Amino acid sequence: MVQSLLSASLLSISSPSFSIKVGEQGKPMRLRASPGCRVRARAASSKAGPQAVEIPHQWYNLIADLPVKPPPALHPQTLQPIKPEDLSPLFPDELIKQEASTDRFIAIPEEVIDVYRLWRPTPLIRAKRLEKLLDTPARIYYKYEGVSPAGSHKPNTAVPQVWYNAQEGVKSVTTETGAGQWGSSLAFACSLFGLDCEVWQVRASYDQKPYRKLMMQTWGAKLHPSPSSITEAGRKILQMDPSSPGSLGIAISEAVEVAATNADTKYCLGSVLNHVLLHQTVIGEECIKQMEAIGETPDVIIGCTGGGSNFGGLTFPFIREKLKGRINPLIRAVEPTACPSLTKGVYAYDYGDTAGMTPLMKMHTLGHDFVPDPIHAGGLRYHGMAPLLSHVYELGFMEAISIPQIECFQGAIQFARTEGLIPAPEPTHAIAATIREALHCRETGESKVILTAMCGHGHFDLPAYEKYLQGNMVDLSFEEEKIKASLANIPQVVA
Repeated sequence: MVQSLLSASLLSISSPSFSIKVGEQGKPMRLRASPGCRVRARAASSKAGPQAVEIPHQWYNLIADLPVKPPPALHPQTLQPIKPEDLSPLFPDELIKQEASTDRFIAIPEEVIDVYRLWRPTPLIRAKRLEKLLDTPARIYYKYEGVSPAGSHKPNTAVPQVWYNAQEGVKSVTTETGAGQWGSSLAFACSLFGLDCEVWQVRASYDQKPYRKLMMQTWGAKLHPSPSSITEAGRKILQMDPSSPGSLGIAISEAVEVAATNADTKYCLGSVLNHVLLHQTVIGEECIKQMEAIGETPDVIIGCTGGGSNFGGLTFPFIREKLKGRINPLIRAVEPTACPSLTKGVYAYDYGDTAGMTPLMKMHTLGHDFVPDPIHAGGLRYHGMAPLLSHVYELGFMEAISIPQIECFQGAIQFARTEGLIPAPEPTHAIAATIREALHCRETGESKVILTAMCGHGHFDLPAYEKYLQGNMVDLSFEEEKIKASLANIPQVVA
């Protein structure tokens, strides 16, 4: 079956409504509220005060606290639960252990924390100017991951994945990428640990986002548009459709094929798998402490979903607190109407890639050969949702909606012109849903606390904004017949 380094003496991140500093050698810092709801970080002292906010030293595994454990991944030939040796051609041993772990917490290696210090902890910012524009009694906060070197949340898992591979003597890794956030993050991590990096980028995004390509190449990655003529999987797709815009499922097939056929090469995935969502929980763990420090508790938590890593990373620690009865927020996932895996897909076993080389995972899926329209949120163009997130959805711990891209960019413009930050196309979905909720609060008079995931900046996505500003953006939505045809091809597995 195909199956530290760096430390920062001082990092200061500021915005009109937020300032946070990470001290020398990662000393704990404290958040203190000052007039105007500005929040500053000050060195910890022996005096009583808000709880210290520091880089987490453990990742949190939600599986340990779920009342019903998620279904296992299956071997595509035997349909039996996957064994560790089935995954060894693709992943290093430690990541395979994390994938199947039921431990509540897993220690973060010190070498990884050393690199995290380049940008973590990331700021929690109150969007006061957006609140004023919307004339809402709601209080809006966003956890901003765009301060990482790659400009998104993706390095949170790229760094440990590459480190674990380097520890086992792996020389090269392959991967896929949509918008390029993941590919650039993996290229960044590989440049730190001395591994070669080969990336297959979905053709639609490869053409839309040339500076992501240059970013990856600057960090030393080798990049191919997908589908490509390099792999058997890519050649088959091109024979059927020479002008294929590609999909994440196709790009995964190409990257997996190369990794599985080269002994010194492993595969890295930027979303979907349990160990990826595990690494991203540094977001939520920090955010819980930050909100405690300013005396706030979220009533609504909103994030965009493609594969699910950013959303899971923020929400899983909050779901833990919800399960313990400490808080009770409404948790809402937002996906594009053009690729609505949670809201329109089926919960079934399916392949993670188009060619059917990966294990079968039980997830919300539109079918592994579904090719979504080339919307600008390239990172949300995946046919399936993370199995663990799908399971959480089935258990009723969260809800999901879909929003078309024009409304998303309308919200992004409002956000950029009030908060100053230009969002990547992916979190514009969360911003649009946040604006909907804030306007609803204006109608009802409720002063809810809304927490949203701002998972990256849009500095390399400006052609999308150009389309919107020139009035050339159109809403692309799924076609029922297209989804029906794709779902007809998923494996028939009796759960």
